[in-house]
Amino acid sequence: MTAAHEMQLSAPAADLSRDVRRAARRGVLTALGWSVLTFVLTLVAATALWVGVLWIFQISPLIAKGPVDVWRYFFVVPAAPANRELIMGNLVVTLGDAAIGFIAGLVAAIIGAAVFQLSKGIENALMPVAMLLRSVPLIAMAPVIIMIFGRDVVTVAVIGGIVVLFPALVNISFGLKSASTQMNDLVEVYGGGSWSKLNKVAMPSSLPAFFAAVRISVPGAITGALLAEWLAVGGGIGGSIGGFIPQAQFTALWASVVVVTATSLILYNVIQIVEDVVLARMGMHPQKNL
Repeated sequence: MTAAHEMQLSAPAADLSRDVRRAARRGVLTALGWSVLTFVLTLVAATALWVGVLWIFQISPLIAKGPVDVWRYFFVVPAAPANRELIMGNLVVTLGDAAIGFIAGLVAAIIGAAVFQLSKGIENALMPVAMLLRSVPLIAMAPVIIMIFGRDVVTVAVIGGIVVLFPALVNISFGLKSASTQMNDLVEVYGGGSWSKLNKVAMPSSLPAFFAAVRISVPGAITGALLAEWLAVGGGIGGSIGGFIPQAQFTALWASVVVVTATSLILYNVIQIVEDVVLARMGMHPQKNL
């Protein structure tokens, strides 16, 4: 084969490669655009719901604070710098506690789902127990958790981890089971065992379910951190809210709620953007047209 003939054969392959890269970039940009639009609409809807509830129920302005009141608390009143420092300091503590619970719960969920995938006997024995524990309200379990682990960072990890663990475990387990039967058969034909099927087929196929578990887990981890701070360790947004109410600092209370809610929405949508970009690049995300 001559060099000219080889160049003629390689040209279509290069064109095809460029087309594939362009299509992948378009998919990423489309997914990114939809994610940003969804985030903006979510913020608008949440603000409209906030104002609408206050208007419909006609709650006393002494207690109920609207977006303007919170804005003034943060940026207009003379004590605004101190207010921002107070609320943001509490938020940093809460996010640290949430990160502990998130990591603990998600790691436990990944390990548990992998073990369930490798051993159906273990899954059949432990999954009903997990679902039973999930049905018990966490606030009822909190006193027992505090008695066992004390009022320390371990309690934060346990309470936050419980909130994250069960939804993530169910989602990731479902994702691992979604692997193609034909792909598993192909791995077996080449001599692969259960671990090879888990590593090479089930885990890549479970990426959408994994990202869904992460998205669910982020607000759950923040909720668990707030609960742990309120009931056990103090500090952060959860611990400070209990002090704002008896002191009639209702604007600070609403500002704390707004900040932690906005942070949850931002983190949720950031993960959504990452998910859309990753899955679009891997060809696992449905294309959306703007």
